[in-house]
Formats: sequence, structure tokens, C-alpha cells
Amino acid sequence: MIIRGKVKKDRKTKNLVKRLKLGDIALISHRDLDEIAATSLVEKKVKCVINLDETISGKYPNQGPSILLKAGIPIFETDNEKLFDLVNEGDTIEVNEDHITRNDEVISSCHLLDAEDVKRELGIGYKNLEEELDKFIENTLEYAKKEKGLVTGNLKIPKIKTKIDKRHVLVVVRGKDYKRDLEAIQAYINEVKPILIGVDGGGDAILEFGQIPDIVIGDMDSISDRCLKAAKEIVVHAYPNGEAPGLKRVKDLGLEAVVFPAPGTSEDIALLLAYSNNADLIVAVGTHNNMIDFLEKGRKGMASTFLVRLKVGAKLIDAKGVNKLYHGHLKMKYIIGLAVAALLPIIVITLMFPPMRELIALLKIRLRIMFGL
Repeated sequence: MIIRGKVKKDRKTKNLVKRLKLGDIALISHRDLDEIAATSLVEKKVKCVINLDETISGKYPNQGPSILLKAGIPIFETDNEKLFDLVNEGDTIEVNEDHITRNDEVISSCHLLDAEDVKRELGIGYKNLEEELDKFIENTLEYAKKEKGLVTGNLKIPKIKTKIDKRHVLVVVRGKDYKRDLEAIQAYINEVKPILIGVDGGGDAILEFGQIPDIVIGDMDSISDRCLKAAKEIVVHAYPNGEAPGLKRVKDLGLEAVVFPAPGTSEDIALLLAYSNNADLIVAVGTHNNMIDFLEKGRKGMASTFLVRLKVGAKLIDAKGVNKLYHGHLKMKYIIGLAVAALLPIIVITLMFPPMRELIALLKIRLRIMFGL
């Protein structure tokens, strides 16, 4: 197997996918490739992936490698850290099963990660899951004590311009199955018209579906300038001490923003913002709701998520649930209206056509004879 193409490189996969084009070779340094990153690489239709770290280490059963292999995208691994500096963005390289060349010169060794390798490491990951779960629970409980202010009312919720009171709110995170979920609830969005909140890249997801975010919230590290300019309101997630690195980017674009200092994740404070502004119902798309999701994000616990869902739980529903509970349908009055509208032209044409008028007159006479009128 020899694969030839232009290389694009970045140690952060989420940044790299913004620059990738059809047929590129992706050079990454991503330990335990997660499902979201793998799906993004598949969507860009790269020729192959070269990883300077372990694509699957066996720490837990991450599904990223399986997604790439299923899409027919080969994965090569190398422990040669110098490779990242040896190649330049846009260089044409060739990747063989055990080496990488540029201009016919071998610049690094590599190893092809095949289906058997992935299957073996997945098995190890599943065996390690119980141990990881123990650590995860311990960290969750430890940090829950520190972050309890999220639910006890000690957290100051900033004032926003968007009027949420007694309306449905749709919170979109660019997470697992977010596209499928958004497609599934299009009827709900079109008919109910909920307030649309995009969490970082979730704002771009809303734009992709032809909608404008009412609010975008996050640390501004994975949202496009286009989305920031289109959004009706921007909320920057700051550290508890008030430091907000993402605010500079917003100001550099000449835009205004509300700063929300809080612990936890941006999706957590998006839910809190909706809840504290008296949302009638909060629908979540792509949010993290299980241990694997959090392990894939490198988080050691889900204290803030646990606490926030404890607080907003009565008003929170996952988009998959909305799809099952809600089915857009035509109301009877609309069906009757459509039927009448369709019949009117037929009736008018019929009455204007002489033979039809004679036929109707004969039918009237026949009915009178039958009923003795």
C-alpha cells in the first residue's frame, strides 16, 4: 500500500479539520482518537491519517479508530516526534506500510494500524472500563463539593438581551450524532421556533441547518468568525476568577459580548442560562451525557454536568426524546382547507362547461323522480 498526497498538520485535530481538503493526508498528535474527531476526518475525505500518538491506547474503548477504518481511511502511527517539524504544511509525501518518504527520501518509520490491532485494544479498553469508572466517580464526587455553587444559588447569572421567559430553548453542542438529531427534530424547530443556543462549534451547526443562533456561548476556541458575526448575542465563558481569554477574539471582531464566569463546561452554563431565564423546556442536541463522552474529552469527572442536570432536570430533554415524542403533523383544519382549495377550481370549471351543466340538470330531474319531489 502506497498513499501519496499533500500533508496538513496540527496537534489539535479540531483545528486541523478546518483546513483539510479532499485527498489530503492528516498529520495529528491525538491520543485515543475520539468519535467526533474521527467523524470530522471522515467528512473531509482524507486519504489517510498519520498519528504521532496512540490512536487507541486501551485505556478505554474509544470508537474513533473504528470509524476511520469503517470509512476505508488507513491509520498510520509513528513515535517519531521530529516528523511534525520535518514536514511543512502542503508538502507532498508518500506513506507506505512501514515508512514515510518525501522526494524519495525516507523521513520516518511508521506502523499501519489494522482492524486486528483496533479489536485487541478495544478488548483491553473494555476490561479497563471498571477501573476508569471508579476513578471517574471519585473525581466527580470530589469536584462536586467544590462546584456545588452551581446549584445552590451562589453563581451569578449575567443579564442577557434575549427574551427566554416561558419559551422552549434548543441547546446545540457539536457532539455525538448532532447532525442526525438536528435533522430528526426539524419539524419541531420549524413549528415551535425555540430559542437557539449554540455552544462554541454548536453555533456553526445551527448555521449549517439554515438557522441563526439567538445566543452563542463558550470560550470561543472552536466557533467561526462567520458564526460570531451572525449570532444575535454572544456570551463568553470565563474562568471563575473572571479571566476570559475568548473575549479578546470577540472584541477584535468589533463585537460585544456578555461575560459569564463559572466553573464547569460551556454546555453546563448554557443549560443554566436557559433555566435561570425561566425556559419552559430545554432540548439538548449533542451534549455529553455518559462517561465515555467525558473520557473522550479528557475530563476526569462530570461534577458540573451532574450538578447542573440535577438542577435543570425537570425541564431538560434530549433531542432523541423529542424526536420520539414529537411528530410534526398537519392539523385537521389545514387538511380541510387544502381540500377545499383543490376542489374550487374543479367546481368552477365544471359549472362553466355546457355538457356538464346539462348532466347536472338531468341528475336533478332523476333525483326528483326517485324521491317524488
